[in-house]
Amino acid sequence: MTISEVQNNIIEEFSFSDDWMDKYNLLIDIGKDMPVIDPKYKVKDFLIEGCQSKVWLHPVYDGKLISFTADSDAIITRGIVALLIKVLSNRSPEEIIATDLYFIDKIGLRQNLSPTRSNGLLSMVRQMKLYAMAFQASKK
Repeated sequence: MTISEVQNNIIEEFSFSDDWMDKYNLLIDIGKDMPVIDPKYKVKDFLIEGCQSKVWLHPVYDGKLISFTADSDAIITRGIVALLIKVLSNRSPEEIIATDLYFIDKIGLRQNLSPTRSNGLLSMVRQMKLYAMAFQASKK
């Protein structure tokens, strides 16, 4: 499935209701379904700076694709990082770097987060793209 197809599926999934309480519940469910990060990666080296809650993000690069695992101590934030992983995991560094994450605005996520959570979302995206840039540079 392409990145656009995954984003369009997320948009469709979130279009079931205009009520943000329902959408928060969906985010919580998505976070609960995310595979658990290995506890050995819940350390400072994998902690994302700029998030109000704690978010750990671990990348694995096999030379072609990057896969991510993550966790958070906040249930909504866990759902947000799970969405990002759904879109960006198992992609090439080039795909991750070039991706426009339009689903964030289409589902109203950025507009319905507190300023600190919104900053955390940007920090998560930035960290995923930084990992992709580092892995891309290591190939050369």
